[in-house]
Amino acid sequence: MNILGISAGFHDAGISLICDGEILFAGHSERYSKIKHDSEINREILADCFTHCGIPDRIAYYERPWLKKTRQLYAGQYKDLFDTSIEDKIRKIWPNKNPPDIEYHGHHKSHAAAGFQTSPYDRATVVVIDAIGEWDTASIWSAEYVNGKATYKKLWSQKYPHSLGLFYSAMTKRAGLKPLDEEYILMGMAAYAMYDGNMYGDFLENAYDLKFRQNLHIGCDEYHPDMTDFEIAASAQYTLEQCLHHIIMRAEELDKTGNLVYMGGVALNCKANDLIGAYFKNIWIMPNPGDCGSSLGAAALTYGGRLNWKNAYLGTDIAGPYPVKELLSELVTNKIVGVASGRAEFGPRALGNRSLLADPRGTDIKEKVNAIKQRQQFRPFAPVILEEVCHEYFDMPTGWPNSRYMQTVAYCRQPDLYPAIIHADRTSRVQTVPADGSGIRQLLEAWFEWTGCPMLLNTSLNIRGEPMVNDRADADRFEKLYGVKVLS
Repeated sequence: MNILGISAGFHDAGISLICDGEILFAGHSERYSKIKHDSEINREILADCFTHCGIPDRIAYYERPWLKKTRQLYAGQYKDLFDTSIEDKIRKIWPNKNPPDIEYHGHHKSHAAAGFQTSPYDRATVVVIDAIGEWDTASIWSAEYVNGKATYKKLWSQKYPHSLGLFYSAMTKRAGLKPLDEEYILMGMAAYAMYDGNMYGDFLENAYDLKFRQNLHIGCDEYHPDMTDFEIAASAQYTLEQCLHHIIMRAEELDKTGNLVYMGGVALNCKANDLIGAYFKNIWIMPNPGDCGSSLGAAALTYGGRLNWKNAYLGTDIAGPYPVKELLSELVTNKIVGVASGRAEFGPRALGNRSLLADPRGTDIKEKVNAIKQRQQFRPFAPVILEEVCHEYFDMPTGWPNSRYMQTVAYCRQPDLYPAIIHADRTSRVQTVPADGSGIRQLLEAWFEWTGCPMLLNTSLNIRGEPMVNDRADADRFEKLYGVKVLS
């Protein structure tokens, strides 16, 4: 049976297609519409998806609209109560205007399933932290397979308006950035200021229970006008880390499995993630833990069993062999090159198939790449490195023997040798690549053999404010507008 999972209606819409446990396709709506964080799916992404199976047999949706409307009513979001129904939205773009029946699943349960049913574990503790679903904003679950079917028991939850995700988004807005978009910039800014321990008395009564005194859904623009944006960032990051520490500690106390599955948009905060290995022996964060990734979770819940997770290369295919020799030549000659080859990554981070790559050793490389991407110059970049030598170059945090999806940070042992991938606090958001035969692995091996350097700078192939390059036409446009060779 072909099951189409859909996440849409809020931000970062996406779809996923599974058949008998195999993930056939998973993609982001924005990469087809070219609208950053597009909240709705479109005909183009459906057409690409359906090339893998034809019209699906079932549709699974990532949340329960009627339950969400009760929260919108409570929050005074009256105009949202009269939105077009999910059924009508899907029918409007469906090829024959007659989509199959829709099965609805809870928002946080879809997050949980996207993580647990792609994980290698038979039993796990699942933590979900995001801005807001229907009502839950943080939850802890016990998950296990019973007779081959994934089962979930909710052990604890925090409800709207008490939300760690909304808090971080409010602070993102307070620092002059775009909420639900530029939280990752706030995370990067935090390294440039020290935490002021007196800041949070007005907001947080008890970090263990996440009881905020104010509803931060509409932001907090006037809060602490005397603080700089960098001080706001540092304080927000510190508070997020402290709250996450308490939630993970509670999860370990409630469900002693040793296996942690961590999902929700807050799981993208790689700086905070270096803390969680102290409580769980094994950690799995599916590389698209936010709402878009819940399209896969919804499909997984309708399917019921374990999904065969292989890697994150699940989107649009630019066919042909990975251009290792051409990329190596361009890196040796010009130090910076783009690659758009194979299937696009499912998730917000480029992992080698839609990447802008560079030599991490140059003192001017960070400045050049930030200029190409039209980003602030303080923004950091990530290294992608051969997994077997990672520990020779980085001190990985407890519980993180590898980081295959850029999900934690580590201190570089020789920061002076690799200035392009070192942040202000001497950390790097590491991506390790195992001996999996992938294109990026082949390139790293060739680069290491040629230069003696086992890593490259890796960032997404896009500029600030635009979706990641998806197809060859996007790659050609990037090459023409920004003067960087993009190879396929």
